[in-house]
Amino acid sequence: MSEHRRKPPQPQGGGRAAARRGQSGSSSGRRAAPRGATGSPSDSYGSDSYDSGGEERPYGGRAEARRAAQRSTGGSRRRAAEPSRGGRRATPAGPAGPGRGRGRAAAVYDKKRLIDYPRAGKYGWQRWLPSWKLVSGLCIGFFGSLVAVAGIGYAMVGVPNEENAAALSQNNVYYWSNGQQMVATGSGQNRQNVTIDRIPKEMRQAVISAENKTFYKDSGVDPMGIARALANMARGGDTQGGSTITQQFVKNTYLSQEQTITRKFKEMFISIKVGTKLKKDQILQGYLNTSYYGRGAYGIQAAAQTYYGKDAEDLDASECAFLAALLKGPTYYDPEGNPGIDESASADANRKRSETRWRWILEQMHNDKQLSDTDYQKAISEYPEPQGRKATKGMTGQISYLVDTAKKYVLNHSNITEQQFDQGGYQIKTTFEKSKVEALAKAVKKVEDEKLDPEKRELDKHVQFGAASVKPNDGAIVALYGGAGYEKGHFNNNADTSGVPVGSTWKPFVLAAAMEYGTYRSDGPLSPLSKYNGNDHLKVKNNDGSYVLKKDNTPFFQENESDHPWGYITLRKAMEQSVNTPFVQLGMDVGMRNVRDVAEKSGILDASFATLNPSFALGTSTPSAIRMADAYATFAAAGKQAAPYSVTSVKFNGQEVQGFKKPRITRAMPENVAHNVTDVLKNVIQNGTGKNALALGRTAAGKTGTTDENKSAWFVGYTQQLSTSVAMFREDPKSAKLLSMNGTAGEESIHGGDTPTQVWTEYMKAALKGKPDLGFPEAETIGEVQDALGAPSPTPTPSITPSETPSSSPSATPSETPTSPSPSPSDTCGFFGCENDGGTENGGGTGGDVTPSPLPSDTSETGGNTRGNGNGGIFGGPTG
Repeated sequence: MSEHRRKPPQPQGGGRAAARRGQSGSSSGRRAAPRGATGSPSDSYGSDSYDSGGEERPYGGRAEARRAAQRSTGGSRRRAAEPSRGGRRATPAGPAGPGRGRGRAAAVYDKKRLIDYPRAGKYGWQRWLPSWKLVSGLCIGFFGSLVAVAGIGYAMVGVPNEENAAALSQNNVYYWSNGQQMVATGSGQNRQNVTIDRIPKEMRQAVISAENKTFYKDSGVDPMGIARALANMARGGDTQGGSTITQQFVKNTYLSQEQTITRKFKEMFISIKVGTKLKKDQILQGYLNTSYYGRGAYGIQAAAQTYYGKDAEDLDASECAFLAALLKGPTYYDPEGNPGIDESASADANRKRSETRWRWILEQMHNDKQLSDTDYQKAISEYPEPQGRKATKGMTGQISYLVDTAKKYVLNHSNITEQQFDQGGYQIKTTFEKSKVEALAKAVKKVEDEKLDPEKRELDKHVQFGAASVKPNDGAIVALYGGAGYEKGHFNNNADTSGVPVGSTWKPFVLAAAMEYGTYRSDGPLSPLSKYNGNDHLKVKNNDGSYVLKKDNTPFFQENESDHPWGYITLRKAMEQSVNTPFVQLGMDVGMRNVRDVAEKSGILDASFATLNPSFALGTSTPSAIRMADAYATFAAAGKQAAPYSVTSVKFNGQEVQGFKKPRITRAMPENVAHNVTDVLKNVIQNGTGKNALALGRTAAGKTGTTDENKSAWFVGYTQQLSTSVAMFREDPKSAKLLSMNGTAGEESIHGGDTPTQVWTEYMKAALKGKPDLGFPEAETIGEVQDALGAPSPTPTPSITPSETPSSSPSATPSETPTSPSPSPSDTCGFFGCENDGGTENGGGTGGDVTPSPLPSDTSETGGNTRGNGNGGIFGGPTG
C-alpha cells in the first residue's frame, strides 16, 4: 500500500471502545482525563479547556484538529495563554504533543520586555512604529549622554600651563646640497608682545566688528560655528570661520594648527575654561599678540613694524582696519601678493581683496558706533598703503632668493600652510650648490662692473639680471641669480619671475615641432635644411594660401632686425643668424598649437604662454629663467624631461615630511629630434649670433634672444652636464614696466649674444671647471627637405656653406616621428585674428631697432611691455 494511503495509527486503549468505557466511567463519578495526558498524538488536537460541568468539548474533525495544532505551535506567539473556564490556566501540552510550543510562547510573553520593539500585540507596519514612550526615552538618553560626555570632557581637559611650540620662537634651517647649513631664517619668530593699553582702541574694535561682534557677551564658544566646522571637516573642506576670538586665542596659544576633530573638541573645552578664568581684555590681548599677519610677523607689534614701520600704539583707524583684514588670511590679503604659493594670490588680486575687506571693516566699525561719522570719513578716504617687504636676519645676497625658491617649493609640494611654515621648526635640504651659486653671482657682478655705470649713464640705471642653472636628466636647480638682494630693497626673484619675453630663444621649439610633426604640406617630419623666405617685411600666409590679416583687415607683415636680403635660406641658417621671417611662416605651417605643445612638454608652464598668433613663434611668451633652463635641459638630455626642483627633503621635529622625491622623468620628444635641435644650436655658437660663447672652450649649444624695442635680452645654452639661462632687462621700479635698453652700457642696443652671453660664459667656465667635455651624441638625418611655397627650384650644383651642412652624415635610419595631419584652422593665426601684439605697426619686429650691419648679431621680436603680466614662475605663478 502506498505511503499516502496508509491508515493513521489507532490510539492506545482500544479506540472508540475505550472512549465509550471512559464515558461510562465518568457517569459513575470519575472525571475524564484531559487530552494529552495519555500521551496519544491525537490528544493534542483538541482544546484544553473544560466547561463548568467538567465535560470536554469534542473536536469538529481532523481538519480542525490540525488547524488547532498549527495555531498552538506556529501562530501562538501573538496569543497569550488563555485561562480555563474554571478559572485555572490551561495545562501545557505534554512533551509528546505539539501543544508544547504554545506553552513556551505563553511563558515568554508573560514576561515584559525592557524595550518593546518590535511592538508586541501589533501587526503589520504598526509593529515597527515605535511608541512615544520609546522615542522620548531615547531622546532623553541621547541628550543625557551628551551632557555626561561634555561634563567629563570639561573635567578632564585643563588649560595647559605653558604655551605650545607654535607660540614660541623657532627657526627654519636651510641646508646646501652637501648637507652644510646655508642659513637659519632669523632668530625665531618675528614677535613682541604688548599689553592691552598699548593696542589702539581702533585695532581692538576692528577685530571685534569683523570677527566676533558678541565677544564681550558670549561664553567663548560658538556651538553653531563649531558644528559647521565639524561638518566641513567631515567633508574635507575648510574649517575656518567657525571660531570666536577666544577659540582663536586658544588655538594660537595652546594647541597645534592641525585640523582634527580631537583638536576642535579640546579647543571648545579649553575655551570655556579660559572664558571663566581670564578677563575679556586679557583674551583679546593674547589673541592680537599671537595672531599671524603675514611676512613672518606674529602679533600686532611685529605687524605694525613690518607693514608701517611704527609701533602698534601709533596706528590710526585706517591702518588698524588694514591689519585686521590680514587676519582673514595674509596669503590672499597682503597687497604685495604671494603668487608663488597660489596663482590666485597675485599682487593685483590681493590688492583688490585687501581694499574690499578694509573698506568693509571700517563700515562695520561705523555701524557698531565705534567710529564717528567724521572719523569714518577720514579713515575711508584713502587706502593705507603698506611698506614693501624687508630683509630679515641672514637673508642677504642670493641667500634670500634661494630661501624664497625653496620655501615656495615646500608649500607647493606638501600640506604645510604658510602660517605653519613661518612658525618654524623645519629643516630643509636644498639642491643648491654653494660654489655654483657664488660663481653665478660673481659672473653677474663682473659683467655689471665692466659694462654698467649707473652713476654716469642714466640708461644704465634699473638694469637687472636673472639666471638659473639646472642639471639635465635630473631637474635639480644647482644655482640661480635673483637680483641685488633683499637688503638692497630688491624683493623680486628674477630667476623665478614672469613678464619678461624670451625672444628668439623660443625658435628652437618651433624647429623641434617641425621636425616632430612636419607641416601641413609635408608627408612627415621636416628637415632643418628646408628653405624659407628670409627677406624683411614679409607677408605671412595661412594654410589655405590667404594672407594673415590684422584687425583692420590689412595684411600682417613680419619684420627682421635688418633689411638684409636673405632670400630663401635653410632653417639651419635662419637659426644661426636669428632671422625672424622664416620661423614665423614655419610656425604657421606647423601649427602654433603644435609649437605650444612641444614647449609645454619640454617644461614651459601653461600660464606663461602668449596668444597663439604669428608672433608666438618669436618668443612673446614669458617663462621664468628657471623654466627656460629646464626646457633647454630637455634638448641636452636627448628629449627626456624632468621638472625643476629645489628641495630634496624636509624634516619637522626629526620626522621626514612626505612629498619630496625627485620628479619623474618623461619623454618630451623623440631622441633624434632633440639631437638635431642640439646640432643646429651648436652651429649658433660656432658660426652665428652666439659666437661669444666660444670662449667657454668646450662643446656647447645655445640660442640668443632679443625682444621688441630692446626691452629684454637672453642667452640660454647647455652642455650635457648643465643647462643655464641668463636674462637681462630694464624695469621701471614704480610701475614695473619694462624699459628699452637702447643706449644701455653705451651701446646702440643690447643683444642676447652680447652681455647675457658673457655672463653665461663666465659662469659656465667656473661651474664646469675640472669636468670633462662630453660633447653631444651625433644627430642622424631627419625628415624631408621641403621648401616653403615660392622657393626657387634647386640648381644642379647648389652652393652650400659649411654652416648649412648638418654635422652628421646622412643616415638611412627612418625617422621615428610619425606624420601628423594638417593643422586645423584653429592652429593658424587667422583663426585668432592676428594683430599687432605690442610690436611695430606692421606686427612683431624690430620696433625701429635696426643695425646697419648686413649680418645682424641677433634679432628683435615683439615682447610684453610690463613685467609681471605673464605667469612664468617655476610654480606656475608670478612671484611678485
